[in-house]
Amino acid sequence: MVWFIYAFLTALFESAKDVFSKKSLKEMDEYVVACSLMFFSLVFLLPMLFFIGIPRFTSQFWVALFVGGSLNVVAIILFMKAIKASDLSLTIPMITFTPLFLLITSPIMLGEFPSLLGLFGVILIVAGSYIMKIKHMKKGFFAPFGALIKEKGPRLMLLVAFIWSITSNFDKMGVINSSPMFWVASTGIFMTIVMLPIMLFKSKNVISKIKSGYKVLVPMGFFGVAASIFQMTAVSMTLVAYVISIKRTSVIMSVLLGHFLFKEKGLKERLIGVILMVLGVVLITLS
Repeated sequence: MVWFIYAFLTALFESAKDVFSKKSLKEMDEYVVACSLMFFSLVFLLPMLFFIGIPRFTSQFWVALFVGGSLNVVAIILFMKAIKASDLSLTIPMITFTPLFLLITSPIMLGEFPSLLGLFGVILIVAGSYIMKIKHMKKGFFAPFGALIKEKGPRLMLLVAFIWSITSNFDKMGVINSSPMFWVASTGIFMTIVMLPIMLFKSKNVISKIKSGYKVLVPMGFFGVAASIFQMTAVSMTLVAYVISIKRTSVIMSVLLGHFLFKEKGLKERLIGVILMVLGVVLITLS
């Protein structure tokens, strides 16, 4: 049951990170924000490494780091592009498809199979995102999904969800072959190194942008590293699909925050979808 608490805290901090990311993207481009997320996460994380030991590395650790880290660089750039292009409450729910993709990738990569009750909980969470656009059902059964992916933001976020269904398994490989905090630090360093030249090539006036937006970028980094630490700790205790399913309930908070902070519409339908997601969380917890 401890893993559930860690997974829930992951969702809480993930939502906070999304809000600060959306806010920062009003003034900066996605490359500066993505790289800043990695860099300021390390500012909070690296001092903690003095209090933990350095584990022995295996070949699986390096495979997980280079493959998973590279894919995560692509995912974080697409993530920022998505929430910049569309409403937070419209794009973030698309991440709930990650558990559905995990039902395919986890058995192949890790040999993990959720129980029947847990499987039903994952399906309920994904179904919740369908309900969020249920008013489009009169145009056809798959119309709610179609209404989402017609917009650039949700379409990009669906790709992010698929990438994360793969990287979540590499995360578990990395954690098993090191430790939760050391793995978060390793991926953070790797992604920062990879993101830095990309940002410098794609963005202009980087230093001035960071100086003017540090009050938003620093909290974003803090919430980002907090979410990562709790997530990696949770995946070391239970199935990846379960942790990611609980993590994706951050969409509940993001939908509400998107409505109240950014005045986004469609709250009623999205709250109904949120209820289904919460039911899915309960089933996963009881499984």
